[in-house]
Amino acid sequence: MSSIAIVGGHGKVALHLSRILAGQGHRVSSLIRNPEHAAEVRDTGATPVVADVEHLTTGQIADRIQGHDALIWSAGAGGGNPARTYAVDRDAAIRSMDAAQEAGVPRYIMVSYFGARPDHGVPRDDPFFPYAEAKAAADGYLRGTFLSWTILAPSTLTLDPGTGRIEVGEDLAPGRVSREDVARVAAAVLDVPETVGRFIAFNNGGTPIEDAIRNL
Repeated sequence: MSSIAIVGGHGKVALHLSRILAGQGHRVSSLIRNPEHAAEVRDTGATPVVADVEHLTTGQIADRIQGHDALIWSAGAGGGNPARTYAVDRDAAIRSMDAAQEAGVPRYIMVSYFGARPDHGVPRDDPFFPYAEAKAAADGYLRGTFLSWTILAPSTLTLDPGTGRIEVGEDLAPGRVSREDVARVAAAVLDVPETVGRFIAFNNGGTPIEDAIRNL
């Protein structure tokens, strides 16, 4: 059994994830911004921790995640406000990485997106540009840390029920993937050493998640 902290614990992916991990016997702490969401998080089997990472220092985040074995970043500003997008998806994410190193939390899973890279190609006047820039910066920073990191890059997210099956590959074309299956992938990669240092792009597909992850 591991102790796992999820940042962005009230998000749709995170709620699936905490339910999966708690069901596997892990101790899960879900960091949430709004205390009104605590009951919903608790219903998944996770322990809610009120922590608005947008406004916490590195040391304050480290205090919240001390004693955990892994941190999964599943937070996001939700778009619409470029300043907040940079504040959460870039700056707070980077502070969480520094906090994980400071607190001795060795494993770090970043939920990013399919096209995340410095040359993402999103036009500057596109509303998606701040998010693309923020995620590129955060992912790039993570690659330079001493953490045992994995970056997950799901395609367009859906609310469809999970299938438990995905497709991965270096030349994968963008597609769609359910949030529930993103959570299943995050849970699956935690204890697979071969996923450390990997950027894993994926869609829903025909291969069972555990097989797809172990045969990268």
